[in-house]
Parts: sequence; C-alpha cells; structure tokens
Amino acid sequence: MSSTGGLAGQRRANLTPMHVPGHEIAQLRRFYASPLGHLATRMLRARLSALWPIRPGSSLLGLGYPMPYLRIWKAPGDRTAACTYAGMGAQRWPRHRAGLATVAEEDRLPFPDLAFDRVLMVHALEHAENARRALREAWRVLKDDGHLLVVVPSRTGWWAYAESTPFGHGHPYSQGQIERLLGSVMLRVVRRDVALFAPPLPWRAVLRGAGAWERAGRRFAPRLGGVVLIEAVKDMYAAIPAGEAAPARRMVVGAEG
Repeated sequence: MSSTGGLAGQRRANLTPMHVPGHEIAQLRRFYASPLGHLATRMLRARLSALWPIRPGSSLLGLGYPMPYLRIWKAPGDRTAACTYAGMGAQRWPRHRAGLATVAEEDRLPFPDLAFDRVLMVHALEHAENARRALREAWRVLKDDGHLLVVVPSRTGWWAYAESTPFGHGHPYSQGQIERLLGSVMLRVVRRDVALFAPPLPWRAVLRGAGAWERAGRRFAPRLGGVVLIEAVKDMYAAIPAGEAAPARRMVVGAEG
C-alpha cells in the first residue's frame, strides 16, 4: 500500500492536524503526549542511544525541540542544555528541576565558541528560516573534536506526509540533500541511520507492532523510514582555502659523472 493512500485513510479518521507548520511548542507538546508521540519517542530514543552511548562528564546541547530525547544522556556530572528557536516559543525543561532550557535566534545562540562535546538537532533544521546559518551556529558552539547529530523528516518516508505530526511540516530531506547541506558548512558525515518505519497512524495494531515494523523496515525498506539521522564532525580540512599555493619545492639536479 502506498504511503499517500494510508495517510488519506488517516485524514478520514478525523485526526487533528497541526495547523501551524510545526513551530509552536504547544503543538509539539500535544503530539508527544499522544499515543503516536509516545511511539515516535520510543523508536527514536532507541536509535539515538545506540548512536550516542552515555559519556560521563560530557556536555550536550539540544536544539529545536529535543526535550523528549535529552533524558537519554542526563546523568550525574553531565552538562546538558536545551535551546528552542525563537519562532517556536519557550519550553521549561526539566519540568521539576532548575531550568536548563533557553530560547534564542537560530543564528545567535547564547553560548560561547567550542562549548559542547555534542549537539543534537531535532525539530530544528526543517523549520529553520535559514538552514545554513543554523548549522553554522551549531558548528561554532561545537568543540573541534565534537559530534553533531541531525534528525530530520525523510523526503521518501511516509511520516513526511502526516500533517497531524511535526514530521509532516517544514522541509523534509533526502539523505543526499542533508549530507550536501552539512558539507556546505564544513561538516563531514561519519554515520547514517533511519528510524520510524511504522505508519503514522494511531491505530492499536500499529502502536502494538511498532517494534516489528521497525525491524522489518530497517532490513527490507530503509527508504520508508520516517526520519533520517546523520552524525557529522567538523571538517577542519575544508577550512583550507581552495587553490592555496603549494609550498615551493627545491629541485636537486645531479651532475653527470
């Protein structure tokens, strides 16, 4: 069955769409409090924790709306912070502890250079007014040996068509598109992954069988994954200007005997 056909059935089920393109915090909160949001959280946490195991003492910044996922790495001694973009609104996090979240323009983060070991972008890049500027700012606050992990809706997956979820809004990307975008701001891709293979339908059978959908999709139909996960590092060699003059070589001419 095609993805568009399944999602037409979703609309017939009278699900409430996200009328504003995925920007408002209130809409994101409602989605993540829903059964479908719980499914997305569970599946994405599994992939994120596999890609980024806990590293005691490390510092991590989440950009966009990363709150449902940051608890994976929140451990004693870790420095974890969240930053939503100004167009999205504010979100307190953690809920019952001292606040570790702030709001900022996507190209003016309130953090010093080289501040974080890891930067996670979720519900961020696809809604950014200028994706390159947002990535350049993430590059600035990332340590030279740090790692960036970008999670974006997949252009070829069926979640990009689900307007009742935040993954159905903003700019979806193919794997090649996001890799070229990262390369344009001196970020080199080191790992790729996909997730969210279950149809974006809040049906009991889908919710209960999400694990089976995930396993089958990863093996047989990776292009149907709802999100693309791309890990990248700073490409320091890309900072060397193209066409820079090579050092002069000394030529040694041997005399004939």
